[in-house]
Amino acid sequence: MNPIGRSVFALLSLKEIEKLGLGVSYESGIGCSSIFQLFRLIRHFRFLKRVASLFVGVGKKKLGPAGSRVLVSIKAMDVDGKDCVAFSGKSTIEVSTFGNSSNIAWHNCTVERRDRERLLNQKGCVVWITGLSGSGKSTLACALSHALHAKGKLSYILDGDNCRHGLNCNLGFKGEDRVENIRRIREVAKLFSDAGLICIASLISPFRKDRDACRDLLPQGDFIEVYMDVPLQVCEARDPKGLYKLARAGKITGFTGIDDPYEPPLNAEIVLRQIDGACDPPSVMADKIVSFLERKGYLEAP
Repeated sequence: MNPIGRSVFALLSLKEIEKLGLGVSYESGIGCSSIFQLFRLIRHFRFLKRVASLFVGVGKKKLGPAGSRVLVSIKAMDVDGKDCVAFSGKSTIEVSTFGNSSNIAWHNCTVERRDRERLLNQKGCVVWITGLSGSGKSTLACALSHALHAKGKLSYILDGDNCRHGLNCNLGFKGEDRVENIRRIREVAKLFSDAGLICIASLISPFRKDRDACRDLLPQGDFIEVYMDVPLQVCEARDPKGLYKLARAGKITGFTGIDDPYEPPLNAEIVLRQIDGACDPPSVMADKIVSFLERKGYLEAP
């Protein structure tokens, strides 16, 4: 077996595969030291003219945090998609347990994060906007997405309320549910970042440990915490959803800022606050974040 350094699973033409010069081995005991021997083998069985493509899965690599190693198979397909010859490699996938999930293995792909980022001409990251209800998080998120779109940059917003319409619709607002709400969103944010997108998460996220857990999940520098430092009295005066009024009347409990704590960031990358009792327009605040992203190199390919 001639390892190629990374796991490959692709639909290739015969000429493309010929260039790879891969070594392969078969469960049947037939060994091929190069892909050219495989071609001669196929030709011997008079399959060559019928072979339109090959699924190639050859690799020996440390895969993911579990340290799994895998030897997969080569399979030839004819022009109408039916098997014409198949050599099944003996599986040596090592599985592991992660959290409550057992018998799982991490699978890598030849298209990696840097490839996606070069395609998009930007670097993936997470802009995490935190603050009290009514501080303007969702409004800022939309303004930021608009500003990035105008620059030809791809972003996606994970809004706290929007995520509760689907991804987190089975969660309430008790302590454990709020923790799970943040956990799910940070995992999705990580996926968007890995896809090369600028992910904008806008949600109260009142506890430092939950926000710090997201920071720890990402490569250094890829978590950009934006703190909407708007006083409680201003947020309560705005009260766009009428929730402060309900909380003051005791009709809802566990409301952040009233009878549930909010832990402000200690080292946020960006802090947006009132100046002389007035807040900047959303577009101005968004431009400050865009300027930060430009300085840090997130609006260009790596």
